[in-house]
Amino acid sequence: MSVAEKGKKVKVHYLGTLNNGDKFDSSYDRNEPIAFTVGAGQMIKGFDAAVEGMKVGDKKSVNIPCDEAYGPAREDLIIEFKRSDIPADMNPNVGDQIGLQSPQGPIPATVVELTEEIIKVDANSPMAGKDLNFDIELVEVCDDAECEDGNCNC
Repeated sequence: MSVAEKGKKVKVHYLGTLNNGDKFDSSYDRNEPIAFTVGAGQMIKGFDAAVEGMKVGDKKSVNIPCDEAYGPAREDLIIEFKRSDIPADMNPNVGDQIGLQSPQGPIPATVVELTEEIIKVDANSPMAGKDLNFDIELVEVCDDAECEDGNCNC
C-alpha cells in the first residue's frame, strides 16, 4: 500500500474547522482533492506533518496549533496611514480588502479602522493566531513511475 513520504506527491481531501466548529475550508466542497508534495513546504507545517506516514485510504483528525499553521497574529502587521496618503478616488470601508505594495509584490490587507484622519489595516493572514482542525483523508500517492520530469499524473 502506498505511503505518504517526503518527496512524494499526494492527493488529500480535507475539512478545515476552527475550534468553535466553524468551517473555513473544504476540498469536498470543490469535489477535488488537493495535490502537493509531502515535505516540500507547499502546505502549512502541521498539515504536512499530519499527512506524512498516512496510507492511501487512511483518515485522521488533527488539531494544528497556530505556531504550526499561519503563526501568531503580529502587531507589526497592523499598519496605520494618513487618509491623505491614499489615492483620492479610494473610498474603503471597514472590512474591505486592499492591496499594499511591498518589494515582494502586493500584500492583501483588511481595513480595520477608519477615521477622518487615518486608515488602519491588518496585513496578517485571516488565519493568523488561530488553531486549526482538519479531518484529512489520503486519496492517492503518486508512484515514481507515474512521474516524468517532475510532472506527476496523480
